[in-house]
Amino acid sequence: MPSEKKISSASDCISFMQAGCELKKVRPNSRIYNRFFTLDTDLQALRWEPSKKDLEKAKLDISAIKEIRLGKNTETFRNNGLADQICEDCAFSILHGENYESLDLVANSADVANIWVSGLRYLVSRSKQPLDFIEGNRNTPRFMWLKTVFEAADVDGNGIMLEDTSVELIKQLNPTLKESKIRLKFKEIQKSKEKLTTRVTEEEFCEAFCELCTRPEVYFLLVQISKNKEYLDANDLMLFLEAEQGVAHITEDMCLDIIRRYELSEDGRQKGFLAIDGFTQYLLSPECDIFDPEQKKVAQDMTQPLSHYYINASHNTYLIEDQFRGPADINGYVRALKMGCRSIELDVSDGSDNEPILCNRNNVTTHLSFRSVIEVINKFAFVASEYPLILCLGNHCSLPQQKVMVQQMKKVFGNKLYTEAPLPSETYLPSPEKLKRMIIVKGKKLPSDPDVLEGEVTDEDEEAEMSRRLSVDYNGEQKQIWLCRELSDLVSICKSVQYRDFELSMKSQNYWEMCSFSETEASRIANEYPEDFVNYNKKFLSRIYPSAMRIDSSNLNPQDFWNCGCQIVAMNFQTPGPMMDLHTGWFLQNGGCGYVLRPSIMRDEVSYFSANTKGIVPGVSPLALHIKIISGQNFPKPKGACAKGDVIDPYVCIEIHGIPADCSEQRTKTVQQNSDNPIFDETFEFQVNLPELAMIRFVVLDDDYIGDEFIGQYTIPFECLQPGYRHVPLRSFVGDIMEHVTLFVHIAITNRSGGGKPQKRSLSVRMGKKVREYTMLRNIGLKTIDDIFKIAVHPLREAIDMRENMQNAIVSIKELCGLPPIASLKQCLLTLSSRLITSDNTPSVSLVMKDNFPYLEPLGAVPDVQKKMLAAYDLMIQESRFLIEMADTIQEKIVQCQKAGMEFHEELHNLGAKEGLKGRKLNKATESFAWNITVLKVNEIPRDLLCLYYSSPHVSKV
Repeated sequence: MPSEKKISSASDCISFMQAGCELKKVRPNSRIYNRFFTLDTDLQALRWEPSKKDLEKAKLDISAIKEIRLGKNTETFRNNGLADQICEDCAFSILHGENYESLDLVANSADVANIWVSGLRYLVSRSKQPLDFIEGNRNTPRFMWLKTVFEAADVDGNGIMLEDTSVELIKQLNPTLKESKIRLKFKEIQKSKEKLTTRVTEEEFCEAFCELCTRPEVYFLLVQISKNKEYLDANDLMLFLEAEQGVAHITEDMCLDIIRRYELSEDGRQKGFLAIDGFTQYLLSPECDIFDPEQKKVAQDMTQPLSHYYINASHNTYLIEDQFRGPADINGYVRALKMGCRSIELDVSDGSDNEPILCNRNNVTTHLSFRSVIEVINKFAFVASEYPLILCLGNHCSLPQQKVMVQQMKKVFGNKLYTEAPLPSETYLPSPEKLKRMIIVKGKKLPSDPDVLEGEVTDEDEEAEMSRRLSVDYNGEQKQIWLCRELSDLVSICKSVQYRDFELSMKSQNYWEMCSFSETEASRIANEYPEDFVNYNKKFLSRIYPSAMRIDSSNLNPQDFWNCGCQIVAMNFQTPGPMMDLHTGWFLQNGGCGYVLRPSIMRDEVSYFSANTKGIVPGVSPLALHIKIISGQNFPKPKGACAKGDVIDPYVCIEIHGIPADCSEQRTKTVQQNSDNPIFDETFEFQVNLPELAMIRFVVLDDDYIGDEFIGQYTIPFECLQPGYRHVPLRSFVGDIMEHVTLFVHIAITNRSGGGKPQKRSLSVRMGKKVREYTMLRNIGLKTIDDIFKIAVHPLREAIDMRENMQNAIVSIKELCGLPPIASLKQCLLTLSSRLITSDNTPSVSLVMKDNFPYLEPLGAVPDVQKKMLAAYDLMIQESRFLIEMADTIQEKIVQCQKAGMEFHEELHNLGAKEGLKGRKLNKATESFAWNITVLKVNEIPRDLLCLYYSSPHVSKV
């Protein structure tokens, strides 16, 4: 089987095909037959048996093959009633004859399908000299390079070297390989040749290196994008980066630079080609990381009000163990600040010698001086981020020691302390940009009367407050503490106030005041008043802290509260696990600066969003996320595993976190006893309704575990995903990057209409507009306003129809090109161009630019297959043109309706009262008004269309 002997060259594929294997033959009538397929020894024909046909008819000449497609991308597969039961990655089709008839096959694994596809493509491209490649196998760029490596290490020039030297040489070339595995490979080779000596020849060295260091999945990819060569030239690489990796503005010089940096052979660097080993190194490099490099720096608008951002926050920052018995440790602050935390906690109590201290009140044996803590904070405050740092001050000190705290903070922080009084004329908090390198104190504040030098305020001790509330004799009153004027004056724009209810808060709370919610209370509010919570957080800061019942310092799920717009969700940084993974992954974006801009639907003053939404979000276009888990590299044994030996049975889980409608989880099959390079080759699709709030978590687990199953994980925001073939750097349980431990994946993001399972053509044409989903406007109950929104109904339906028609036209041409829904238009054009070439290698069409749109006109008679493709292309151009020419007009109508509606925003409550609406009915009218405004805000041209319109010169180039 391929899993036992790696495929590392075209000759390996051919040998496997000549030996033959069983494939399933799929017929249009929904029947599936098991047949044994082989390749003739002379490489001229493909044969199968048993067959009712004559032996000479149960074959397919290689010369008749026009195209080989991987996946379920023909009419036979699309119309087969059993297609859903066939794995996408195991299916492939051979198109042959002038009418492009299809032979549709299913292998028993994706690995076997790849071997047949790669081998057949190689044979078709080399049909004029099919016998040359096997004899020339030792003259490939790779073998020539390995020969020079061996000769350089063979100091005696005898053509042999010690096994120890060979092992060391291979380890230098591939540091991830284990020495024991290299030695075992040499023993296998020598045993197969019945050798007694342990000295290694050049041929044996090359064979061992290719067997050990060739990743079959990378080899299949290289052959596919190099047009069946065993190396890439600059043009191959350019098309790969543009069409597959989504890299814009790539040039030939940039590709040659990549080749010079990653190709291992001197000859390859000079001639400008990238062989399998250099290509593997490139795919493993940071340039092919799954994380968007643009998000490794501050990339978001930092001039919005502070309340419009999620803020990286720590709970009980002084702890590095659990809160029940853990000692206070200053490293807790160092760790949090280095991780970009922008909200930290200081629980300060009276110490001896009039020196305030920080300590865990469940473990008073160790404590930290307040001064030493703020000195460390001052040192590390702006190392990871220059945006404002919030100090959540838990004040349990007497008045004299409060004054000591003030003196020490002023002395240590100096002019970094933000103490400017908020302006009553403003309505929102200052922006992170304005507050750069400022330290903001959050705490209680005395009334503004300067004559009041001290006074009582409610206690900030959250855990003690929760304990009191849970006690049987709790009477509803909060404990009071004394506060001095000096400490009160350090609090400016983060004044702590108690939450009562949303109605009271929206009427009387000042924008510089903020509430803290326990996890339990916040969960209740989020479930009962999800829309109100979101609206409240548009203007005010909310801080959520873990339940006092979490004595083990376990973490809450931050996503539950991010969905409601809560900015400061405090996490126990000392406790690793899935919840901390989500938190860490989320704040990797925007340069890891600790501030992440919330979705516009959660910021706009008039917009509708519910954290509990179970379907499409108004005003947001859902996307389809396609993830193919291809393989894994160098998986370690789970750290807590009790089993002896290093054997593991890995599988991969993909978790989608976000709003409830987006939460999903799928897993791959288990690969038995393979930790070095397990091949999964499984594709998954997820619908993401609110991409800006979604995260993807890849988790690798051991299916045959004793004690511990966790191998590694990586969590990434949806907005930071890079499309194409990417490596995912896995992190350990405590969040550290594990060297050389990766997942190899393919990522594609499409509009919802351009993805998913393709429908049967007859069905999709017959149903047409009847299955189309329209986001409906809601009736408000106020005739004047409803009449305005009714005007928008027709242009809104027009906009949706145009976009859907455009996307359907794109799907149609992808299907006719034999490409999956995730394919880009660039890939469509490349496939289309190959079909429009005649037998004498001349084009059968000409490109004609009409009004800046690229039309294709046939040069004489063309076959029916080409007519269909040209008709689909023409329809796509027509739909593009219609949408582009009409988009501005329709959008203007929608915008005018939105503006006319917004004129009633301020008067909505008064108009409702005049019409007799009050209480729940008035709230419903307000909610419906916000829904309608939100629906009318988003009218985007599809990303595929923009790609086509703005790159029409590329059509000519292709």
